[in-house]
Amino acid sequence: MSKYNQLPLAVHLPDDETFNSFYCSEPQPLIANLKAFVEGKSQSAHGFYLFGQKGVGKSHLLHATCAYASQLGYSSVCLPLAELVDMSVEVLADLEQVDVICLDDLQLIAKSNCWQRAIFDLYNRVIENDKKIILSGNDSAAQLGIRLPDLLSRITWGMVDQAKPLTDDEKVSALIHRAKLRGIDLNDETARYLINRLSRDMASLIDSLDILDKASIREQRKITIPFIKSTLLK
Repeated sequence: MSKYNQLPLAVHLPDDETFNSFYCSEPQPLIANLKAFVEGKSQSAHGFYLFGQKGVGKSHLLHATCAYASQLGYSSVCLPLAELVDMSVEVLADLEQVDVICLDDLQLIAKSNCWQRAIFDLYNRVIENDKKIILSGNDSAAQLGIRLPDLLSRITWGMVDQAKPLTDDEKVSALIHRAKLRGIDLNDETARYLINRLSRDMASLIDSLDILDKASIREQRKITIPFIKSTLLK
């Protein structure tokens, strides 16, 4: 059995993090670029670097890319570097067997020469085996603090795209969109109340929506402002 098959991580994808559930205020080339990359239609055949500040949905997009790859019949894996960096770099062994590999939060290896070398080596094995790798980070490649020139060169050699933050109005629409996909009737006033009273970080807002959804099912109540107060703002 390969070491890839023995990864000591929870690598299951969230069911609701797909391209369909990722809110865009207007058509953006980012999702189209990710799809084209998986399909092999991109000129950058092997590498894709996705960057953007915390909370813009990079992890969601990586999960969605893996889900899309699976729909096309490709094997895929999405691994958070937050869980990997405390392990041996041997955890990356045999990953080049996977068609689409996603590694999240590249900035976390900025202080580790060992991990930078290991990911550079993985990148080369991906190319040799004609597979694909997508890396995400919280800043442009030049601002990541990567000290290994060869890895930095690999990152910028492939396709590079940015996930941009939403405005508050767009976050309201995004919350309503995600709620609708869950069968929840969330109006504009209630969504705006969530944003004004809780973290404006979309990941936190979606987590709060999940809590409210489960509580509303349990208590057989609609998600209203009084319900939010009693559930989240006690």
